[in-house]
Amino acid sequence: FNGRIAVSKTVDLGSSPGARAKTKVMAAIITYLKESYDELMNKVTWPSWKELQESTVLTFVSMIVLGALIFLMDFAFGKGIVKMIYDFIA
Repeated sequence: FNGRIAVSKTVDLGSSPGARAKTKVMAAIITYLKESYDELMNKVTWPSWKELQESTVLTFVSMIVLGALIFLMDFAFGKGIVKMIYDFIA
């Protein structure tokens, strides 16, 4: 596969306006697919394996730190609210 898609330019499906519209729609879809494939294969910059690993580690560490921070805040506010309720009741 060399990245080329064989396309017939037009197919005469009759002289009705509906048939011509369908042909134009199909041509537009095929053009879109060809351009999307070209962009994916030739214009997208993919990260190297090392860059991908570094990004994954950074994401994982950030997730752990943020999770710990949320846990500590939740724990502290939970204990504070419970103490306030007990002090209010007593």
